[in-house]
This record gives sequence, structure tokens and C-alpha cells, in this order.
Amino acid sequence: MTPLEYDRAFIWHPYASLKDPPPVRLVTSANGVNLTLDDGRELVDAVSSWWCVAHGHNHPAIVEAIRRQSERLCHVMFGGFTHEPAVELAQRLAGIAPKGLNRVFFADSGSISVEVACKMAIQYHVSLGHPERNRLVALKGAYHGDTSLCMALSDPDGMHTLFKGIMTRHFFAEKPDAPFPGSAVAPVRTAPEQPSVFIASLQRIFDEHPGEIAAVICEPVFQAANAMNFYSPDCLAEMRRVCDENGALLIFDEIAAGFHRTGPLWAHQSKTSGNRATTPDIMTVGKALTGGHITLAAAIASERVAETISSGRPSAFMHGPTYMANPLACAAALASLELFAHSDYAAKVVRIERAFRDGLAPLRGLANVKDVRVLGAAAVVEVERLPAHRDIERVIDGHGVWLRPFSNYIYAMPPLVSDEGTISRIVEALSDLARSEPGPAPADSEFHE
Repeated sequence: MTPLEYDRAFIWHPYASLKDPPPVRLVTSANGVNLTLDDGRELVDAVSSWWCVAHGHNHPAIVEAIRRQSERLCHVMFGGFTHEPAVELAQRLAGIAPKGLNRVFFADSGSISVEVACKMAIQYHVSLGHPERNRLVALKGAYHGDTSLCMALSDPDGMHTLFKGIMTRHFFAEKPDAPFPGSAVAPVRTAPEQPSVFIASLQRIFDEHPGEIAAVICEPVFQAANAMNFYSPDCLAEMRRVCDENGALLIFDEIAAGFHRTGPLWAHQSKTSGNRATTPDIMTVGKALTGGHITLAAAIASERVAETISSGRPSAFMHGPTYMANPLACAAALASLELFAHSDYAAKVVRIERAFRDGLAPLRGLANVKDVRVLGAAAVVEVERLPAHRDIERVIDGHGVWLRPFSNYIYAMPPLVSDEGTISRIVEALSDLARSEPGPAPADSEFHE
């Protein structure tokens, strides 16, 4: 049995059936923006292996950092011990986080860091004598991960509806429909609702559930895996105002949008119409934190949040992953942050954004295209229905570009090091797929990832 035959028979892949699994390709190596397959072909990784490979695959600086660290210490429990990579990484994260956020909790993955941030918010209110404040407000269109609490905070009509029976009930404000200024490359529908609709729904939740809400959580500016929605940073400022007026915390999930994906280092640093960025009480980071070389995430809290929890009963924050602050992952993250610090990614992202805008504009008005939008190094073609699987495979193989459409979205989020030629190939692949015939309508209960 070949590796691919064994894989098809016995190994589950994300959002896939074992009875009729989608085709997979055997990757033997990767370098820069390219994945090399077992038959020698190369594919451009146009989705950065789910948005994390910011510096390209197998970046020599990150690989070398992992190698050096492996010769000294691969892992040690973080309960009762610490180590230099963790201390240095915490210092570096506090130095680039929004002002006032300097208390770092390391986690194994993005989903876990979101769970940690939400537990911090709830324990914060317990420490203040308000255990009844144990519900959160999320946004329709949100995605925060696949663990239980993260599912409960993701779009209630999204990919996790099957598991509603085990989810704690939280509250959902309307999806922000005020677009990020200039992100709509080729709008073909009517103008979106104004941000007051979103804010009114958020305020209504607080009015109807006084004293119940611990925090509001959102993906700032860029709702990724459930909506591919770019929205105005003015909505963040309004969230901050409503939270402050109601004694709730504000959590920003920067896992997908952070590290220059939307332009600035952090998506929430996009200026509002009042010309100032909004600061959260807790922020989660992951994905590109290590350049996509090894899993690591973190929740970064304000001094106020940390001191309140540490002064309560219990004074210990009640969480502790086995692989918390793994030394190899911390070493990789330090090398990644060094690359972010000394590479002009903001300028690179401007060039990528311009190329996406110019290249995808001709898709305006195609029969199957609902919208085309671009922000930073993220491009989205929203369609009425995805093309059939055979057309997706044809485009991938014909253009040598790896794409992973889902739901009604054909999108690209390439490595930030992608050059002009790479972006041109990605644009051609996206355009080819957008012009393909729509595939069959999915079953009502089926989520196509």
C-alpha cells in the first residue's frame, strides 16, 4: 500500500469524509512560496498553509533557530520551570503589543489562546465578585477555532451547527456591515448597512442581559474563516465604547489578521475616522507568530486584568497546557519576530494589495460573482456557488497554484514574501476559477471547506 493509499483509507483530514475523501497530494519538501510534490511538481502555496507561513516555507533563520534550540532543550514543563526562549519571547511580545498589554500567557494553538482569553475575562469578573458575568458577546460571521468554547463563539449558522447541543449559550451581535474603506474592489450588490445597525444590536444585548456579560470578542477588521469580511475599524472604537460603558472587557483575536496580513502589524491598528487605533484588554496571537514552522500562540493581557485575577480567589489563573511555552516553538517565534522587525512587510503588503486589486478587478459583474474584495495580503472572490471539485482540481494543476476554496469563497492569503510573478500566477488561478461554471448546490447541512 502506497503512502497515499494508506492515507486515503485510514487518515482523517480536516473537514473531510473517510468514506469519500477529497484528493490529497503528497508533499515531500517546501521552500519559500513553493510546495514540492512526490512527482516533482511544485505548487505555489497561495493560502500560506492556512495563513501562517508569512516568511515562506523552511525559512533558514527559523529552521536554524529550531536546530540550535534542539541541541539544548526540546521541552520542559512550564509548571515550576522557565527558560530563556520563553522569557525573551514574552519580552518581545510585550514590546510590540498595544500599549498596556504586557502580561503573556503561552498556549499550544490559536484555539487554545482564545479559550484562555475568555477564561481570563470570566475569572476577572469572578475576582471582582461578579461570577454571574460569565457570558460573552461575539459577532455573527465570526470564527475563533474548533474547540468547544471557540465553537460557541463562532457564527451560530457557520460550520459548527452540528454541535449546538454541547455549546454554552453566548450572545451574537450582527455582523459588521460597514466595509473597510476601499476594500470592495468590485461591488455588484447594493450598499451595505451602516455601522449603527451593528452597534445597535450590540447595545441591545447589553440592555437585555445586564450584569451577565464578561467580554466582547471579535476578529478585528477581518472576519476570516466564516465570513471573509473586511469591516471598518470604526466598529472597533464603538465596541470599546460599549464595553467601557457596561463594565465588560474587549478581546481582539488577531490570530489570522495579525502580523501584517491586513497591512499594519496588528489589524486593529488601522485608524478609525477619529484617527486613532482602538486598544483591547486582551489580545490573542498565533499562526504567523512562528512563521508557520511550529505551533504556538499566546494571550496577552493588560496589567489591570492580570492584577485583578491575581488578587482574587483563586489568585492563580486556572489554565495550564502540557506544551505551554515549548522551547522549540519559542525559539522559532523569536526568529520569526526578528524577521518581522527587520523586513519591510508593510511595504510588501501594499504591493501585494495593489496587484490583487488590479488583477481581480476584471471579475466585476461575472454572473457567478457576488463580490470581490481585497485588504492587505488577503483577496476574496465571493461567488454564488463554488465550481465543481473537478474544476478546482483543474485550476490547481493547470496553474500550479494551491487554493483551498470553502463555502462561497475563492480566496488567497499568500506568504508575505511573494513577489510580483507569484501574485500574478495566483491572480490568474483565482480568475480562472471564478470564471468556471458553478458546481452543484451543497446540501443545506453541508459546509464545504
